[in-house]
Amino acid sequence: MSKGVRKSDGGFELSEAPSHLIRRCQQFYGDLYARESGARELTKQQYILLAALEHHDGASQTVLVDITGIDRSTLAEMVRRMLEKGLLSRERTEEDQRANAVAISPTGRKALRSARNASDRAERALLEALPAAERPKFVKFLAQIAQAADSHIANGGSARPARVRRPSKRG
Repeated sequence: MSKGVRKSDGGFELSEAPSHLIRRCQQFYGDLYARESGARELTKQQYILLAALEHHDGASQTVLVDITGIDRSTLAEMVRRMLEKGLLSRERTEEDQRANAVAISPTGRKALRSARNASDRAERALLEALPAAERPKFVKFLAQIAQAADSHIANGGSARPARVRRPSKRG
């Protein structure tokens, strides 16, 4: 991708657009996760929410929006449905009676363990498209992009993400 995603005739080449490629990778992972988990398991977003709660049990829904990247209305609906299924519990926070603290129920912990196994298998299958030696670098680069996104959000979404030094061709 030496000249970017614009062709010389001004056209746009999706196969070279990072945003499109990231979306395609996400779709591929979604397909792999669905295959590995089957219809009986958690959805990808439910898994992400439970995984976030595993480390932030009792977090408010506002905090969970920040941690997971799931928009506020989607997360609220997910929490409602997961409460109905017995995967979560919810109570008002002491600091702000308008906010809800969300926690994983025992049923949710069991579902999380099962979904984690499916996710691990799906992630391994996703990374199999890359040479084994390149997989850790790929994950590292994704983490750098995610960190830039976190910084962007922490700065009110108005600051440009910091430029990351390109790695040398040797490594």
